[in-house]
Amino acid sequence: MIRVLLADDQALVRAGFAALLDAQPGIEVVGEASDGAEALRLVRELTPDAVLMDIRMPVMDGLEATRRITADQELAKVRVVILTTFELDEYVFEAIRAGASGFLVKDTEPEELVRAVRAVVDGDALLSPGVTRRLIEEFAARSKEPAAAASLEHLTEREREVMALVGIGLSNEEIARRLVVSPLTAKTHVSRTMIKLGARDRAQLVVLAYESGLVRPGWLG
Repeated sequence: MIRVLLADDQALVRAGFAALLDAQPGIEVVGEASDGAEALRLVRELTPDAVLMDIRMPVMDGLEATRRITADQELAKVRVVILTTFELDEYVFEAIRAGASGFLVKDTEPEELVRAVRAVVDGDALLSPGVTRRLIEEFAARSKEPAAAASLEHLTEREREVMALVGIGLSNEEIARRLVVSPLTAKTHVSRTMIKLGARDRAQLVVLAYESGLVRPGWLG
């Protein structure tokens, strides 16, 4: 059973998402929060598999709540999905840098929301190649001072190559075709790279690829 927490200051939004998700086999909404502080408290209390987190909330915003969740080692398995009104909200890049596994627009189709919840719990990032590129292009230069980039010295040459391809939004299958290897081999390289860098998921690997210089604004691969 996938356990989901909803965090949004609009009761109607929470009610709509809860009705949709609770109707799905294998998904259960275990809690609702109307602000970031309440969301943080409930995440620590309930340890859900996924949190659908609005950015703009009172008391504590979703960005700060996301930072605190992803910084807590006891919550390492909790995945945060940012909810935004606009696809390229100005805070989306910061949220992903802070540890969110991706984002969804609030008017997304119901089946896409359900798919996204299942995907993020399985460890996939909700970042399409196009969105990844636009995020880097439009917001990297405007974001706050980057955190110190993780050292890539202990990555093999192939792992760096794979990381760069993840950074421009390629899937494991696309990476496999680019490098002429099997999808399983590509997946293994991605997994090893994430482990070595301490990345929570592919979204974090995208951020690290940008901050390390492997991916640059203007580079489309």
